[in-house]
Amino acid sequence: MTVVLDCCTDDTGPLAARFGVQLLSTDTCVVGTARRVGTAAAINRAVGRGCDLDTIWVACTDADTVVPEHWLTRQLTMAGEGIDAVIGTAVPAGLGPDMYRRWVRRHDLTEGHPHVHGANLGFRADIYLRAGGFPECTTGEDVKLVQRIRAITPRWVATHRTSVRTSGRIDSRVEGGYASFLAELDAELGEEVI
Repeated sequence: MTVVLDCCTDDTGPLAARFGVQLLSTDTCVVGTARRVGTAAAINRAVGRGCDLDTIWVACTDADTVVPEHWLTRQLTMAGEGIDAVIGTAVPAGLGPDMYRRWVRRHDLTEGHPHVHGANLGFRADIYLRAGGFPECTTGEDVKLVQRIRAITPRWVATHRTSVRTSGRIDSRVEGGYASFLAELDAELGEEVI
């Protein structure tokens, strides 16, 4: 497991260190760069242990996201069935009831959904590299990568079976990400996130 601490100001580093994971510190404050650095390190580590690129599965999430116990095993099961990429859903935590209902109305949480979340994404290393990796941008790195993956392989699945719970925060270090979308919903509704 590789954890990237990009402009990290909380206790993620000491907490992750207790589990013996590979820790990388960056200060780019650019999520695409952080994901790219972490993915490269994880792939290189696996290759160094003798793994072939087509046998390496990369599963991405975020520090403010909780994955269910079955999250990785379901991704690996799909990979074992020939899937090259798993694009999962992310449900925000901590929304008030009205805002949650509004969010649900705007989100298709079924199989084949149209959403892309870097907090719930998995892919085969060889496909990731053929797609050019995560672009180094402040937002949308996940969407751009998935667009390129979809262009090179038909073996991907957009699923709610690996759904994660992510932060429902409306403030963010960057403009245009998931928190910005939630802030827009909040402004439309005039309801505060609890």
